[in-house]
Amino acid sequence: MGLSRADLPPAIAATIAAGTVIPAHPLALTRGRTLDQRRQRALARYYLDAGSGGLAVGVHTTQFAIRAHGLYARVLEIAADEARSWVDRPVAMVAGAIGDTRQAVREAAVARGLGYHAVLLGLAQLASASDDELVAHCRAVAAEMPLCGFYLQTAVGGRVLSARFWERFAAIDNVVAIKIAPFNRYRTLDVVRGVVAARAEDRVALYTGNDDHIVLDLLSRYAIPRGGERVRVRIAGGLLGHWSVWTKRACELFARIAEARDAASIGSEWLALDAAVTDCNAAVFDVANDFAGCIAGCHEVLRRQGLLDGIECLDPAETLGPGQAVEIDRVHRAYPELNDDAFVAANLGRWLDG
Repeated sequence: MGLSRADLPPAIAATIAAGTVIPAHPLALTRGRTLDQRRQRALARYYLDAGSGGLAVGVHTTQFAIRAHGLYARVLEIAADEARSWVDRPVAMVAGAIGDTRQAVREAAVARGLGYHAVLLGLAQLASASDDELVAHCRAVAAEMPLCGFYLQTAVGGRVLSARFWERFAAIDNVVAIKIAPFNRYRTLDVVRGVVAARAEDRVALYTGNDDHIVLDLLSRYAIPRGGERVRVRIAGGLLGHWSVWTKRACELFARIAEARDAASIGSEWLALDAAVTDCNAAVFDVANDFAGCIAGCHEVLRRQGLLDGIECLDPAETLGPGQAVEIDRVHRAYPELNDDAFVAANLGRWLDG
């Protein structure tokens, strides 16, 4: 029997619904491109001590190729072990699931067996499927685990999904959240409209995955027409590759945003901060080279802090883009208030050897 959203521990359900910081967990590899379990654990401990309310594992930032290398279950297991043993608080665990229906259901079953609470369901590999086929696929996986939808940007392999699709997706009872990551204002609005049309705004939490628009996504308030009313919706939290680096600062920023967004007006300083965070993301995600080095860029920041030994990806061809290291140097100098180097330095030994 599958896991329903009603089966989730109340504290986990409340965390997901209220919104929290969920870093997309990278993959720690040795120089020989084998799993570095010591540093994989250290990364999870870093995110937990930084204040993250959840971890997303087996997702794009973890590298989809972990499946082909037989690492999917082990990588999920390491993060789940650390979430249970390293901190004494509830941690929302989200596992990536991809592929055709048989594969996605199988991965959801693995995640459920390891104690995960939801699956982030990627649809990029179903590029030619109709909406009817996509919805049937999503329902099959939802029978196994609560779902978090995933609107992945087309630049890294995602497909365009309509507001009508998102309405049908949000109507699935076991959907608990949607990660909105098309890096596109119009498509972001399609998701919000779809959730409201499904009358699911009180059940489905919206999470930004728009790493190019983090601050303003979290500050935005939507008023979506439905019948004779306007339904007010906001993006509750973030599930982000960008938050896999400088995570302590991200958690502090999220706490400040949570206070500010209830104010009657938002000061202009938030616009400047949004631009600064986006500038940092452009360097880390290798925007100049069409995101080719986005995962390697996250690795490079973590390598400089000592959390990773190198920037290796499973694909030897996947590395920093031309000029990307210089861009990371630039934003590190330009925005020292956005890095958490001191926090990492103070705790690195404990995370690596604890």
